[in-house]
Amino acid sequence: MKIQPILFILCIALFTACGTTKDMSKTDQLYNNTWELEYITGPRIAFEGLFPDKKPLITFEKDTNQITGNSGCNGYTAPYALNEMSLKVGEPGISTMMYCGEGEKVFRDMMQKIDTYSFDADGKLTLKMNEVAMMRFKKVSN
Repeated sequence: MKIQPILFILCIALFTACGTTKDMSKTDQLYNNTWELEYITGPRIAFEGLFPDKKPLITFEKDTNQITGNSGCNGYTAPYALNEMSLKVGEPGISTMMYCGEGEKVFRDMMQKIDTYSFDADGKLTLKMNEVAMMRFKKVSN
């Protein structure tokens, strides 16, 4: 009879540990990956027209709390703050200054509006504003 309470406690500990690991893996999916933009909301210009040569890329650096990448034309670095599923991206730092159309401005402006993120069943990263999907990224490397 003494074994039943011990088994019960072990089962509870196991279920609790599994739930914690699952939550941590959601955040960990951001890191050690490069994400390529495949959708952005808002502009009246078609996606391929905004980014005819190169699509924006982002990489989340866990140790430095920096996002690095390319905004479709110029490289950039920006600080970010992450708290569970909320995400706030700061002002981008110094960048190269080539002009490659309107896409870069649309992308950078949209990054400033993001407040949450999620992953879909296919592992794609969605950046949101007020729970509305604003940008979607696919994983291109890890």
